[in-house]
Amino acid sequence: MAAANKKIHIELIRKEPEDYKKLGSSVRKDVAKKIDKLADNPFAGDSLGNKDNIDLTGYYKLYACDKKIRIVYRLITPERVEIIEIGGIGKRDTMAIYKTIGKRIKNHIEKPQT
Repeated sequence: MAAANKKIHIELIRKEPEDYKKLGSSVRKDVAKKIDKLADNPFAGDSLGNKDNIDLTGYYKLYACDKKIRIVYRLITPERVEIIEIGGIGKRDTMAIYKTIGKRIKNHIEKPQT
């Protein structure tokens, strides 16, 4: 759990807002609640590793909407947990969200944000 007085900053990577906008309004509300809860417990999600040959080591998944939606995130500073970066949000029914995150990670490394 995060310390009571400690403020945790949650960031969205470049494409995640597009993921969020694609969701219906009731789904967005549930996703927003889950993301807000990460500020209280950044380790609430399950740790990811290699998914379908996509290296997601250091990332976590958290479910929303009765496990129909995955929120994939990582802790930027896991030893202090000050920043949580949301990598993507997508339907759980396929590996598509993991593939999307893998592409975003690759693009982020090749073309760092300025």
